[in-house]
Amino acid sequence: MAGGAAGRTVAAMTLLRPAPVLFATMFASQASLLVLTAILPDLAGDFGVSAATAGQVRTLAALTGGATALALGQLGRHLGVRELLLLGLSLVAVGSLASAVAPSLAAFAGAQAAIGAAAAILLSAAVAAAGEWARAGERARVLSWTLLGQPAAWVAGMPLIGVISQLDWRYAWLAVPLGASLVALTAVALRPGRAGRLPGAGEASRVKTEPVWHRPPVARWAFGELLAQSGWGATLVYAGALFIQSYGLSAAETGLILGAAALGYFPGTLLARRHVEQHARTLLVGLGLTAAVGTALLGLVRPSPAASLVLFTACMAAIGGRTIAGSAFGLDAAPDQRVAVMGLRAAAVQFGYLLGAAAGGAALATGGYDLLGATLGVLFLLGVAPHLRPRTRSAAPGKEAIPALASELCNPRLRAAGPT
Repeated sequence: MAGGAAGRTVAAMTLLRPAPVLFATMFASQASLLVLTAILPDLAGDFGVSAATAGQVRTLAALTGGATALALGQLGRHLGVRELLLLGLSLVAVGSLASAVAPSLAAFAGAQAAIGAAAAILLSAAVAAAGEWARAGERARVLSWTLLGQPAAWVAGMPLIGVISQLDWRYAWLAVPLGASLVALTAVALRPGRAGRLPGAGEASRVKTEPVWHRPPVARWAFGELLAQSGWGATLVYAGALFIQSYGLSAAETGLILGAAALGYFPGTLLARRHVEQHARTLLVGLGLTAAVGTALLGLVRPSPAASLVLFTACMAAIGGRTIAGSAFGLDAAPDQRVAVMGLRAAAVQFGYLLGAAAGGAALATGGYDLLGATLGVLFLLGVAPHLRPRTRSAAPGKEAIPALASELCNPRLRAAGPT
């Protein structure tokens, strides 16, 4: 009896370690963004509007998320990563429930605005928490598993959403993002450790009061993230249509292809984490160029569904590696303002989605998928440009005493373990 109780306690503590908790957090966040893709026609029919009109709620969610992300620099000075995670997951739960019971499109749009804000908070706080909660020597592993929660939602969540939405699109909100957010919310709440502000947040605000994007290395990195996220956002928006219209596939067949391609994100992330300590910049350049070539070929060369699947999977792998490299590089550029700098990345994701969808749509309408592919490649190439300039460290007061996080992520010899 005692041995069984001890085993259950060990299992529970394992599930409450940083990697599983943050993986579940990112899974819930991404799942809340995926549902609309699968249910849009049914939702539009229920509310008596066109699919194009109903799809504008995603624009509202992106704008809300971008505005929230930009405000996280100030919010992070008063709340620690644990409180931010609890806030974001609560917004996912409330937004999912409100979406499921929305009586009108306006009410549904309001619920989606809450989900957009939640996505920005969770992306910023979860990556910052990976640096705060993990012990020294484990941070690269925790960061990689945190980021893998997003593609896992594609692989596992998309088929489940598709099956449940056949009964009623409202059930999909209850079964997937609401359920996932409640699991993650419970895990964050039960996780041992003290809540509070990020170490050094108060001191950083007294020493340096201007926004973090005023630092040249951060500004260049954020601009590169915006352009790369624009390219990837456009790829995700139009990839399904490319398969359907190029090869005459059904929506169900296309969903399986997109889910299979998402598996490429996992090896890309896990391989890149081995080299992020010393080569974050090199990874950003190399993987950015890989994504540029891959997305260009995706639009320009379409001999068969299998060939396009291979190309899309390769793009997924490149983006997986680029994501962990970009996160580590950004955290290293402003290690004293982790939440603020990850807020910039969350804003780049949200606004990049809007910019990419607009640029990709214009290219598709003008020159078809050939011009779309060329446009995607150019966006990724432009995202590489800021990293071609030699990096210089900021001379911010007190910053010299803070270790570079890209090195701290991987170096097992560092002993300055974060809170557990």
